[in-house]
Amino acid sequence: MSDVNLTARLLLPWCRARLEQRRGPAASHRAWVLGLNGPQGCGKSTTAAALVVAAQAEGWRAVCVSIDDFYLTHDEQQAVANAHPANPYLQYRGYPGTHDVDLGARVIDALASCVEGSVVLLPVYDKSAHQARGDRAPASRWRRATGPFDMVIVEGWMLGFVPVDEASLEPDLRAPNRYLARYGAWHERLDALVHLSVDSLATIVEWRVESERARRLRGETALSDEDAADYIHRFLPAYRIFVPALQARPPCADFLGLALARSRDPASTQLLPGYGTAAV
Repeated sequence: MSDVNLTARLLLPWCRARLEQRRGPAASHRAWVLGLNGPQGCGKSTTAAALVVAAQAEGWRAVCVSIDDFYLTHDEQQAVANAHPANPYLQYRGYPGTHDVDLGARVIDALASCVEGSVVLLPVYDKSAHQARGDRAPASRWRRATGPFDMVIVEGWMLGFVPVDEASLEPDLRAPNRYLARYGAWHERLDALVHLSVDSLATIVEWRVESERARRLRGETALSDEDAADYIHRFLPAYRIFVPALQARPPCADFLGLALARSRDPASTQLLPGYGTAAV
């Protein structure tokens, strides 16, 4: 377990207990589907991958997918932008309304129900395409996952967000809020949801800037510090509005809140059902 990140290490026993409940002759053939929500840059993808490795080390068959790979194609995203030409939140990928919800639901279903030896093709989104506006990669580049699986992890920054009363919203957030209703198709497929939180919006900005710096150090194409900060500021209104709604009305009865420190590690080693720690 020494090579597993601290968040995954803390979550593994919680996941194990739920996986063990599904064992036995009467166990469902459907995989246990775990949603993992948290702000951009908090380490969701790293945690999901670490949980997969740790679960596999214990004999569980596990796989993870990101909602980023369910973004609309470039042309479809451009159509959304053209339909809302004055809306800054819908000109680029990221906000509710810029994902192919049906594609995501089909992939989750395929992973959760696949049988021995069956192969599921997992979409790949190329964020570098079209001058970094992005596009779905051709099917020849999609990942292959061979089933069956005991655990499927779905991770994303807005996974679990639910619509709120429009009266509380600035005008430009109303269209993304309406699009959120479609995402119920993902939520109804989750058996549990873990919500990673941080106590400051400024930390989310810092994490994004750090992430882009790390990419530049690796020789990858990345945003400057100023551009990274500008990019992430576009998402801060969503955190202010939709995170409290998620905490108040989680889409799963089996819901866990876990606060993160500035280091991205858990702020506490105690797991409590529901949400009981400070958030954005």
